[in-house]
Amino acid sequence: MARKPTHPGTPQTTGVRHIADLVRGTIPPLHPAGLPFVLGPLGVAVLGRKRTWVRRGAIASAAACAAFFRHPHRVPPNRTGVVVAPADGEVALVDSAVPPSELDMGTEPLPRISIFLSVLDVHVQRSPVGGVVRKVVHRPGQFLSADLADASEVNERNSMLLHTPEGHDIAVVQIAGLLARRIVCDAKIGDTLPIGDTYGLIRFGSRVDTYFPAGTTLLAERGQRTIGAETVIAQLP
Repeated sequence: MARKPTHPGTPQTTGVRHIADLVRGTIPPLHPAGLPFVLGPLGVAVLGRKRTWVRRGAIASAAACAAFFRHPHRVPPNRTGVVVAPADGEVALVDSAVPPSELDMGTEPLPRISIFLSVLDVHVQRSPVGGVVRKVVHRPGQFLSADLADASEVNERNSMLLHTPEGHDIAVVQIAGLLARRIVCDAKIGDTLPIGDTYGLIRFGSRVDTYFPAGTTLLAERGQRTIGAETVIAQLP
């Protein structure tokens, strides 16, 4: 069985411990928000264990929820001035747009990248840059399909403004989708988030918009697949 390369002098694990390490490295951990959705069906499976169709259906439901709420480890780049994708998914828009009014970033269009998350994507959101949280604003709205352009304006959303040590303002907006009915944001005003740090989650289909300061070089292309916290999508001025 092949082993992952390690630094010279690192003790090698063997037997059961090695297999356990491989499992932990292959199967991502579960985001805490997903625990009720996994434990509930497992409880049903235990209570209905004498009925095959109940047991199998409940276990399948628990497995599907565990997959949806997976929270894989990511390693962001250490280059200065880069912005990483705040989410896994497909780049749906690369354009300019006026940021959400609740963030008070002005009325001039700014560079924007929108990432659409299908129900099969990892659904945690990660900080696109390292910085201090200046604003967090939740706004109720509709639940149109997240891949529509109008979703940025009319759908329920949670907007967060980050201020980098270099003085740049970056906005990242969690937008609910057709199936999404809950936006989770754990970040609070005054928090300092490292680049790539997990700060929230959207349940069951969604979109994440990132707004950049004028002069930013956008590096993502429409239709590109992104890996949250790892794919570099822009270079700040």
